[in-house]
Amino acid sequence: MTNRRRFLAQSAAASTGVFYIAKTSWAQKSPGDTLNVAVVGFGGRGGSHISGYKKLDKEGVRVAALCDVDSKVLDRGVDAFDKEGKKVARHTDIRRLLENKDIDAVSIATPNHWHALGTIWAVQAGKDVYVEKPVSHCVWEGRQMVKAARKYSRIVQTGTQSRSSRKGIYEAVKWVRAGNLGKINVVRGLCYKRRDSIGKAEGAQPVPETVDYDLWCGPGPLADLTRKRLHYDWHWTWAYGNGDLGNQGIHQMDIARWFLGEMELSPLVWSIGGRLGYEDDGETANTQFIYHGYEKAPLIFEVRGLPQAAGVKDMDKYKGAGVGVIVECEKGYVVVPSYSKATAYDLKDQMILEWSGSEDHFANFINACRSRRVDDLHADILEGHLSSALCHTGNISHRLGAKEKPEAILERVKDYRTGTETFERMKEHLAKNGVDISKDLLTLGPVLGMNPETERFTGNDAADAMLKTNYREPYVVPEIV
Repeated sequence: MTNRRRFLAQSAAASTGVFYIAKTSWAQKSPGDTLNVAVVGFGGRGGSHISGYKKLDKEGVRVAALCDVDSKVLDRGVDAFDKEGKKVARHTDIRRLLENKDIDAVSIATPNHWHALGTIWAVQAGKDVYVEKPVSHCVWEGRQMVKAARKYSRIVQTGTQSRSSRKGIYEAVKWVRAGNLGKINVVRGLCYKRRDSIGKAEGAQPVPETVDYDLWCGPGPLADLTRKRLHYDWHWTWAYGNGDLGNQGIHQMDIARWFLGEMELSPLVWSIGGRLGYEDDGETANTQFIYHGYEKAPLIFEVRGLPQAAGVKDMDKYKGAGVGVIVECEKGYVVVPSYSKATAYDLKDQMILEWSGSEDHFANFINACRSRRVDDLHADILEGHLSSALCHTGNISHRLGAKEKPEAILERVKDYRTGTETFERMKEHLAKNGVDISKDLLTLGPVLGMNPETERFTGNDAADAMLKTNYREPYVVPEIV
C-alpha cells in the first residue's frame, strides 16, 4: 500500500519531474531468461502486438499483462488467453500496470494522444517500450520521448515496421544513396487510401458504458463525445489524432526521409489541402499536399482519401503506387509500393533492379532489449520522432492556413520544384470526385521556416504555440523527464 501511495504522489507531480522508477525483474536476470511484456491498448493495432509477441514464445517472450480502458476489449483479450490455458494480469489504468516490477517491456498501441505520456512513464518505471506510430501527438513531446529514452537507458522501438525490411527497402535505400541513379530530384510519399465519411452526430453522444472515459481522454481534453463512434474515428479529430498523414502516411513519410538520409526536421514546410467531398464530424484533411524543403531535395507528401470516382473502389496510382514512396532521380526512379519491396526503373520505365524481404519488427525490439544496444534497433525512437514531427509540422501549416482560390495557390506552388505538377494532379483527382475547387476552396497554409537545431519555427509565434499540446492534470507530459 505504501508503494501505491508513493506512485500516486509521483504521478501528480509528473509535470515537473520524474514520474516513477522501479527495477524490473528481468534486469536482474541473464538475457536468456523470460522477458515479460505488457500490451497497452489492443482494440485495433494492439491485437497485432499480442500476436507478434505470441510468435516469440519459444524465444523466451511472454505476454504477461493486458491494459485497456474499455472493459469489453479487456475482457475479450483476457478470455482469449484463458482459453489457451494462459494467465495474464489485467489492468484498466496504465499507472497500475507500471507498478508491477515483473513487467519488463510495455507495448503501446493506444490513440495517438497517449503515446508520449505512456512511453515516458514506462521508461521512468524502468521498462523498455515499443510504441506505435506516430510516436507523438505533437513535435515537442516527441523530443521529450527521445530525452527520456536516453536518460534512463531504455530501448524504445517505433512501430514503423518498414524499417525492418532489411533485404528489401533498406537495400534500395543504400543503392540510391550510393548514387546509382544520380542525384535525387524529389522524394514523394503517397497515402492514397479511401476514407469514407464518419457521419454527422446530433449533439453530444453517449460514451460506451464499458469505457473509462477520463482515462481514454487522458492528456487530451475531457470533452463531450461529438462523433458517432468513439473508437478509431478519433484519428480525424485534432484533439486526439493527426489525420491520415499521421495515421497511415507516417509509414511512407518515414521511408521517404530514410532515402534522403535526413536526421533533422526540414527547414521549410507548407501545406495545401482540405476535408472535401462530404461533410462530417471529421476535422483533419482528407486531401492534402505537403512540401518539405530540404536542401538536398524536397520531400513531397500527398494524401488522398476520396475514391477515384463514385462507385469505384480503386484508388488513384502514381507510377504504380497508391500507398507508397517514389524516389525520383536524375537517371531513373525507385518505387516502394509496400512495407517490404522496392523496384528501380530507368527513365524509360524499364526495370533495373528489385528488392524484397523483411524481418520481424517485434523480434528486433526484443533482441535489442536483450542486447541493451540502441544501435540494434531498426526504428529507434529518434527516427520515430523525426518522421512523426514532419507530419505534425505539415499539419500545423494546414491549420494556420486560409481558404484560397486556385489562382492564388498556383501562384504559391510555381516557385517550388514539382509544385505546379503536383497541384494540377490534385485538381484532377478532386474533379473526378465532383469537387470544384473554385467553389469548395482548398486551404493554403503559410510557408513556415524551421530551425532544425531548436525544432522551433522562425518568426511565427502562432506556429510555435502548436508545437506543444496543453495537457490535462494529472496526465501531463513532463517538462523534465
